[in-house]
Amino acid sequence: MSVLSNIRFAIQRMRGGSSRLCAHVDQICDVALNSEGSEQCIVLNDTRVHLRTCATCGRVGCCDSSKYKHAHRHDDEADHPIARSREPGENWLWCYVDEVLVRAEGP
Repeated sequence: MSVLSNIRFAIQRMRGGSSRLCAHVDQICDVALNSEGSEQCIVLNDTRVHLRTCATCGRVGCCDSSKYKHAHRHDDEADHPIARSREPGENWLWCYVDEVLVRAEGP
C-alpha cells in the first residue's frame, strides 16, 4: 500500500466509509479461516503487525504495515482484492484495487 493509499484508508476510517463504491463486492464469500496467523510470516519466523483474511478464499496474511505485506501480495498473485481485518473490535474490509473501505455486515 502506498503512502497515498494509507492516507485514503485513514480518512475513510475516520469518516466511517467512502462515498465511492467497490466494484468487487461480488467476490466476498463466507469463508473459513485457513490458519490462525500469516503462514508466510510463520515460515519466515517473522513478526507481523496486524492480520487480514482474504474475503474470497480465507487465506490469512499480514497487513501492509508489516514487513512483507502478505495479504496485499495475495491479492496481487490470486486476484482476490478484498481483505477483512482480523483485529479485535474491527469489522471492516478493504479493497486493494478500488482503495475503498467496504463496510462489513454482521459481527
